[in-house]
Amino acid sequence: MLARHTTVAFEGTEATPVEVQCAVAAGMPALTLVGLPDKAVSEAKERVKAALSELSIALPSKRITINLSPADLPKEGAHFDLPIALALLAALEIVPAEAVAKAVSLGEMSLDGSLVPVTGALPAAVTAGAHDATLFCPAACGPEAAWVDAATVHAAPSLAAIIDHLTGARPLEPAKAGRLPAPDATKCLSEVRGQARAKRALEIAAAGRHHLFLMGPPGAGKSMLAERLPGLLPPLSAAESLDTSMIHSLAGTLEAGGILQRRPFMDPHHTASQAALVGGGKGAKPGQISLAHNGVLFLDELPEFPRQVLEVLRQPIETGEVHVARANAHVRYPCRFLLLAAANPCRCGHLNDADRACGQAPLCGAKYLDRLSGPLLDRFDLRLEVPAVPVADLADRPAGETSEVVAARIAAARAVQSERYAGEDALVTNADLSGAALDAHAMPDAEGRKMLEAAADRLRLSARAYHRTRKVARTIADLAGVDGIGAPHVAEALGYRLVDP
Repeated sequence: MLARHTTVAFEGTEATPVEVQCAVAAGMPALTLVGLPDKAVSEAKERVKAALSELSIALPSKRITINLSPADLPKEGAHFDLPIALALLAALEIVPAEAVAKAVSLGEMSLDGSLVPVTGALPAAVTAGAHDATLFCPAACGPEAAWVDAATVHAAPSLAAIIDHLTGARPLEPAKAGRLPAPDATKCLSEVRGQARAKRALEIAAAGRHHLFLMGPPGAGKSMLAERLPGLLPPLSAAESLDTSMIHSLAGTLEAGGILQRRPFMDPHHTASQAALVGGGKGAKPGQISLAHNGVLFLDELPEFPRQVLEVLRQPIETGEVHVARANAHVRYPCRFLLLAAANPCRCGHLNDADRACGQAPLCGAKYLDRLSGPLLDRFDLRLEVPAVPVADLADRPAGETSEVVAARIAAARAVQSERYAGEDALVTNADLSGAALDAHAMPDAEGRKMLEAAADRLRLSARAYHRTRKVARTIADLAGVDGIGAPHVAEALGYRLVDP
């Protein structure tokens, strides 16, 4: 007897179907797993045998072989327990093989047959919908998977409940999408006193998804500004929410039954390893840059990160995706994020204050910022100094614009970009412009072009910096509500490239 079933092995956010084949043949009694299983998968046969015994289902005294195909794809994790059990039950003719063959399933199984939640239910549902199949998963995973309208999701508390459903004894109701968690309160930009130029840069960065680098002494408000960036960004679209939530589902960071409503804000500590930042480890899990997909990646104390960790960001910043290559896994994750970085000018932080700087100034500043390579800094569209705020401004200066007011301008600029780039799949914001699209949409007028060319020669801008300045000028013009890019827009954009650490 041979029964086939389809489960899902996850490779990035693209699910690769894995066919589970069960063969029962004459021979010495044994239950064998083949197809590059790891320890957790190999132990599945013991969990399945115990669960079937709990249900009073006896395995025949024959040789049973479970093949996880394709054989050259490494299998990891406990989510193969349920598909192995279903393929085995279909081979034993306990459940209809036709119904099992049209299903995708995943779930860990306890020794008593109850189903334990696993990560990755959301991308599994997407794959099931793409293959016009039903998804079987643990009850705790149902509210998450049910957000995918294209798939019918049956979430069961136990293997016995799925058997009853497949045999028609007690059909399961389709799972319903979970209740969205209440959105976290965002911090208001008006709470930051002074720093008008930094606030303006934050607005431009949010409007065009431009990478921003802030440098200033301790206590100047760099972290405060960063914490208020999520409140300025427009909400996730339905497609962006599903795309981003799938990555968080693989990482196991989704709240039970919910999907992301707000753009993610990831702020890894400077002791984070390369694998933690870009992805890797056991199972090649997504890293912080992929968890920040469609959101913000904030790197505070940027020079404190190991240089080799920072350098791996250069390619993902340009391409919007990261390839995690390991001996047993080659995984592609999307990572289209807005990079916001902050740094002190030196280790003591007071390089530009003669009364407070250490005795090694200015050499200490050069040594401290030595970890920041030129190619990495060249990828920041906006670079500016954030000076210390005078005490008088902290006490007497009136509060500035609220996040709500600034967010409205940003939303209007984003709407202009959405209309402009409608029908061009690769273009979403001004930061995505390149090639012919850059020339078509971000070419300054004659006066602005003359100013940009002169500044490029004087400042020795690289080709990348030249084009990024044009993109920033395009965003400044969008915020101003004008179609053309003039000299004032170019001048402001150039003003954010003068700071060279």
